[in-house]
Amino acid sequence: MNRPANLRSNQWLVAPPISAQVDKQMGHIPPVLRQILFNRGLTDPAAVQAFLDGRYLASTDPFLLADMEKAVLRIQQAIENDEMIVVYGDFDADGVTATVLLVQALRGLGLSRSQVIPYIPDRVDEGYGLNDEALVSLKERGAGLVISVDCGIRSVAEVTQANALGLDMIITDHHSLGRDLPPAQAIINPRRPDSHYPEKALAGVGIAFKLAQALRLHLPQRAQFVDEELLDLVAIGTVADLAPLKGENRRLVLAGLEVLNQAQRPGVAALAQVSGLKPGRLTAESIGFGLGPRINAAGRLAHAYTAAKLLAVNNHIMAQQLAHELNSLNKKRQQLTAELSERAEAMVDPNDFILIAGGEEFLSGIVGLVASRLAERNYRPAIVLEKGDTESRASCRSIPEFHITEALDETAELLVRHGGHAQAAGFTVTNENLDLFIERISQIAEQKLADQVLLPKITIDAEIPLTTVDWALHDSLAQLEPTGYANATPIFLSRGVEVIHHRPVGRDGSHLQLRVSSGDNGSSRILPGIAFGQGTWASMMPQFVDLVYTIGVNEWNGRRDLQLMVQDLRPAGAADDG
Repeated sequence: MNRPANLRSNQWLVAPPISAQVDKQMGHIPPVLRQILFNRGLTDPAAVQAFLDGRYLASTDPFLLADMEKAVLRIQQAIENDEMIVVYGDFDADGVTATVLLVQALRGLGLSRSQVIPYIPDRVDEGYGLNDEALVSLKERGAGLVISVDCGIRSVAEVTQANALGLDMIITDHHSLGRDLPPAQAIINPRRPDSHYPEKALAGVGIAFKLAQALRLHLPQRAQFVDEELLDLVAIGTVADLAPLKGENRRLVLAGLEVLNQAQRPGVAALAQVSGLKPGRLTAESIGFGLGPRINAAGRLAHAYTAAKLLAVNNHIMAQQLAHELNSLNKKRQQLTAELSERAEAMVDPNDFILIAGGEEFLSGIVGLVASRLAERNYRPAIVLEKGDTESRASCRSIPEFHITEALDETAELLVRHGGHAQAAGFTVTNENLDLFIERISQIAEQKLADQVLLPKITIDAEIPLTTVDWALHDSLAQLEPTGYANATPIFLSRGVEVIHHRPVGRDGSHLQLRVSSGDNGSSRILPGIAFGQGTWASMMPQFVDLVYTIGVNEWNGRRDLQLMVQDLRPAGAADDG
């Protein structure tokens, strides 16, 4: 029996078994956890213990970041000269949290509200990053120093213009470097080749936090804040931006979750409430699926200031009002994403090497989400554009086989601006160059991908018998938290599992509920499972299957039961190559 025709094939890649030497070194750790740590590249006993303890072994001295001392001295000069300082952020969750964090830190140095102001551009009217009109306006308002957070690393022309206006710039950013660095007073980006900071993958909010740390260390007599007050913001921005939860990022998120669960910010408590989350039990997943999307919804459909106000507000009544506003925007965002994704699917050939859709009706705040849907459903890089009168703005999402920002670099002469990461980017293009750009990027995609097998891959941490799945295993895996990008929730494979009950569930029967048994005589184990988006199997379910899953917990009426979160399944014994 084959896979239902409307379900996509996946490649199953089972991690190689742990080496005998490393296995012996980790003998005090449960076997399955040993294998997972080995898969994560953790083989040195000290590194393993540090990971399990939530520690980070490398230096976290912020002054190891290139230009950090220059930045701190320029900010000190601004403070002493009573200059107006502007914190210029991006409109996503990373940029919003970075903006709020740095404004809070600067005011924690004794500066007044009029001396430190936040600025977040409007997504529709201004677009991503630094723009000339905003910088002119800020100079006219009396700004002497602008500090960017989560943006600016490719804004060479804009920083040049700011210098001509007599406006000094400090750039803090984590995005990929361009061919030239902007002519700023200081540029703090751990990706710089001359940066000695060991953690290269900090989020934008993480870099803003390092700047706040450096200011506190340099100006201890002025500092009225401690690092812990800022860590909840670091956790939200880091997880929401899909920064890898390894190294220092993991340590920051662990510490940030402790602060987050105290709900010291009225806005966090209110946002958790409207998200159906309970303070004290917030996890990285709570940020990724609850808090983060609602913070992002402000910048997508209204203005990111609403989210910034929520995170900064001290008034509980206003926090409730702002949280409900973000929740309403998020519901609208979900509806628009579904509608425009369906429209985009109808505009592309899923067999093309890169999928490109767009039109005037594609809102700039939604194009990234639609591109993500296209890329995920079809396993192809995807570009979705909002067409304007003279220019089009686009978001790109990609697959591991195709570095989208490097591809955009190859077409840079056709673009007004661009930037991003390996699998997510954005750009602006004039409409007169749009057709040529589409032709060029399509050629690049074909050159890179024509010889590759383009199937989504499920990387499996370990093949285990179903009888292994119990509360002891669940509790040992909890030491891996927080899980997320680059430290994923462990995925397991159990073969020859017997399906003893199954039925489609959900409003349209698109999901699958099942109960499975190990089938082992005398030691059989029966576990419930849920397979989202795989309801089609209900009409052709084989008796025995090979099952790929994560281990979750179903809580209902005060009961907590283990549950298999099924990622994929096949008839028992089917090939592993999809």
